[in-house]
Amino acid sequence: MLVDVQLRWSDMDAQRHVNNARIADYLQEARVGLLGDSGLLEHGVVVTGQQVQFRRSVDYADEPLAVEIVVTALGAARVEVGYLLRQRDEPVAEARTQLTPFSFDEQRPVRLQPATRAALERHLADWEPFEPLAAPEVRRRGIRTLHHTRWTDLDRYGHVNNMLAFEYLQQARIEVSPQWDPTMARTGSGEAEHLWLVARQDVDYVAQIEYQAEPLEVHTAPVRLGRTSITSAAEIHAPDGTLLARGRTVVVCAGPDFRPRELPNRDRLEGFLIA
Repeated sequence: MLVDVQLRWSDMDAQRHVNNARIADYLQEARVGLLGDSGLLEHGVVVTGQQVQFRRSVDYADEPLAVEIVVTALGAARVEVGYLLRQRDEPVAEARTQLTPFSFDEQRPVRLQPATRAALERHLADWEPFEPLAAPEVRRRGIRTLHHTRWTDLDRYGHVNNMLAFEYLQQARIEVSPQWDPTMARTGSGEAEHLWLVARQDVDYVAQIEYQAEPLEVHTAPVRLGRTSITSAAEIHAPDGTLLARGRTVVVCAGPDFRPRELPNRDRLEGFLIA
């Protein structure tokens, strides 16, 4: 199935391309198009995991992104959706989303209805799964940051929308990364010494995130260094300490030409690694 997703000017970030967290929003828009005639949205569904691999940056344009979307797996109470996003016929990202039918009245997962399964089976395709992005559990290690939910973060199910987890993790990473390496900080002129490009972002949703006055806690730490990349892990906790989500992110150091560069200050970065 092909779905067009329109871009918005406000989707761009300080690096003048579409922000990586917006991609999760595009996935959701495409997914609604796929699931619309299945009844799954009306019965209730939660996202339990997402993996996004970024191939190149997305520029703002009047033309929509073309999203090829299929069902890659069906279980008794599990649906996996695959996506390939293209801009000007060039692949820009690939992703997978894991979904579970959910009764919000009973607050528990439920099995797929026969009619829903039949509707989804029409979109089944044999796509390769993603390689796992392994990382140790953070367990409240790393650097702690606080993040407030907003009333506008809620979706039709009354909980914080799944794509907002990408934003919370991104905000935490931006706040803590200058402590890992000062060259990751923005200068007074608004420019950083290097570009830091997200190449991979995985999120595991452990529990629903609710709107609340007290801030969420996010603990973020680097867990692996490549020649040109940093893999970090993060956990989102509710104010009472409940684990809500885990994230794993690969960022690549690049120059103004968007070509990868070796990590600066590697010795300093190694001092923040957790195992």
